[in-house]
Amino acid sequence: MLSRAIAEYQAGNIPQAEFLYKLVLMTDKKQFDALHMLAIIEGQRGNFAAASGRIKEALRVRPKSVDALINLGRIEAELGHHPDAVAAYERALALDPRAALAHSNLGIVLRLQARLEAALSHCDAALRIAPNFAEAWNNRGNVLFDLKRFHDALECYDRAVGLQPRLAEAHLGRGNVLIQLRRAGEALAAYESALAVRPDSADGHLGRGNALRQMMRVEEALAAYDRVVVVKPDHAECQLLRGEMLLLLGRHDAARDAFAKGFALKPDQPYAEGALLAAKLQSCDWNDLDAERARLTAAVGQGLPRVDPLRMLYVLDSPADQLKCAGIWVADRCPPSPQPLWRGERYEHDRIRVAYLSADFRHHAVAYLTAGMFEAHDRSRFETTAVSIGPETNDDMRARLRGAFDRFIDVRARSDEEIAQLLRRFEIDIAVDLSGFTENSRPHIMAQRPAPVQVSYLGYSATMGASYIDYIIADQTVIPPEHTAFFTENIAWLPDAFMANDAGRRISERTPSRAECGLPDGVFVFCCFNHPYKISPDIFRVWMRLLKSTQDSVLWLSGAQATAQANLRREAEQCGVASERLIFAPRAPEMADHLARQRQADLFLDTLPYNAHTTSADALWAGVPVVTCLGSAFAGRVAASLLRAVGLDDLVTESLEDYEALARRIAGDPALSASLKARLARNRNVFPLFDTNRFTRSIEAAYSAMWERAQRGEPPQSFAVVRPE
Repeated sequence: MLSRAIAEYQAGNIPQAEFLYKLVLMTDKKQFDALHMLAIIEGQRGNFAAASGRIKEALRVRPKSVDALINLGRIEAELGHHPDAVAAYERALALDPRAALAHSNLGIVLRLQARLEAALSHCDAALRIAPNFAEAWNNRGNVLFDLKRFHDALECYDRAVGLQPRLAEAHLGRGNVLIQLRRAGEALAAYESALAVRPDSADGHLGRGNALRQMMRVEEALAAYDRVVVVKPDHAECQLLRGEMLLLLGRHDAARDAFAKGFALKPDQPYAEGALLAAKLQSCDWNDLDAERARLTAAVGQGLPRVDPLRMLYVLDSPADQLKCAGIWVADRCPPSPQPLWRGERYEHDRIRVAYLSADFRHHAVAYLTAGMFEAHDRSRFETTAVSIGPETNDDMRARLRGAFDRFIDVRARSDEEIAQLLRRFEIDIAVDLSGFTENSRPHIMAQRPAPVQVSYLGYSATMGASYIDYIIADQTVIPPEHTAFFTENIAWLPDAFMANDAGRRISERTPSRAECGLPDGVFVFCCFNHPYKISPDIFRVWMRLLKSTQDSVLWLSGAQATAQANLRREAEQCGVASERLIFAPRAPEMADHLARQRQADLFLDTLPYNAHTTSADALWAGVPVVTCLGSAFAGRVAASLLRAVGLDDLVTESLEDYEALARRIAGDPALSASLKARLARNRNVFPLFDTNRFTRSIEAAYSAMWERAQRGEPPQSFAVVRPE
């Protein structure tokens, strides 16, 4: 009977084999082979609790069976009973120290317990015993991946694939490593090899999506993630990834739904709650906003990874909470490298070598602001390098920037490690990160300490909370001296506004009529061209009171997706304002055209807790006064910085009540409104805000001071740049 059962099992007739094994047990309840094989069959079906019972019965019959102990370890691991699994494997190895499978499997469980060095030791033991054990090479690769020894891990996966070409797990491992190394094309091929073996592998489709995402093939990445949730509908992480792709595609409603699904499936999933709230803010959906803010604030206070640092800026105007949030993110996602590339060497260069790292060397707000500064750098004192980590757009701004540097390097396809090594090889004196934690940023580059001086500037308006960023460039409005405790960086205070501006920015000569802009004649035009997520309920209610008190007025907003427009119109009606008084501007074909049409506005109304930044500078450059309320954190103080640098300090208020009163007074006094526009027109070419050369000399003075301290071997220290003569 037993031999027939074995034959049926080997032939793949599992139900018949099970029936025969049970018949064997009817005559001999302690028949070891029958108990053992029934445990294996239950395990193959995923009935691990039943399998555990059977295997323990078998071991009571034959307690020194190494094979049964190994199978017990597998079953206990599947049940999540990791200490019991470890004990089973250790019992097996006590009986047979050369049981390669026990060593390899023990390595798997120790990895799950985050005991990585011990796991690596057992993988190595398995391979000393059985050098051609493909699964052990794969397991070793997994451990090395967790240890972030990516090149070593890749060698292990390659060995596994060489030994067993249809080992799907090894192809997946290769893909995961190659993603980390930013070798997305090779990663895509690895994932497709895994899918050729297992077409319904959720991990294979997930990895394929990640590779396509890294290649910025967003539509294809979304399609791959969609396959994951078909195969595994409860895949919470994939719902978040779907949401991110949908946001990039401008499909905000669908993104919100994806984030909501991911959050519902796993509420404690890192950063899920913050992503969901950010998607709701994109749609101006303010339901339960106060409660959600309170939950996120409490979570950050407890050190929990619930919201990423960039989205934190949209939600709260607290520099202390922003510091905590950044610290959580850095510790979780981007800790400093234990082996810095720069180790105290002194460079001897004729010029100070400054490298700017950005994902936005293209038609983008950062490029609009900085292009003139890059061109104005003193080439006799500074050698500049652009390190482009963003997409190749081939637009005219990209072409202009290529000519603005001594060296322009497109490194988007290289790994963070390779880019950091490149900066070290170039002996860069000062590395300036223009992206921070914004879209397509790569903070792991700076985490490897490739340069003696590392600086955060412009793209991210808060502390990065990272020990490897030495300085943040600011002014005493955005970071007053009493706020230095909220920054891990030392502060380099510029004498005027911290924000670069390009005095050569073109505004179309022709100003379209109000009718062409969709605006009525004879009314006062309030405007705000910020993204919808910056519009808070408190600010919006102020705006609605302004419309009610200024009878002939409209509010001109940036064209938003349909749900955001509908939500804002509904909110207006609830405030007693006719929804048609909200006018949404379609996207202008050229930035110069958008600047020109802004001339038809009378007053720009700023937002809080996240101010208008580039949009504030746009309005002032186009001749439109801006009224702002000074916030508590950097992101809420930018407009005040710009207004002070253009001589319009009187448009900076310190409470929403004063903000509302000032805007109402301007709207109700045509002479005051006209005088403000006239003063802005005069000041624009006299005050420092739009003086690109003056700004460039100031930031160069900051770089020189940083460099001189480093050359003397002194640690970074906050300092203020003296206003240039």
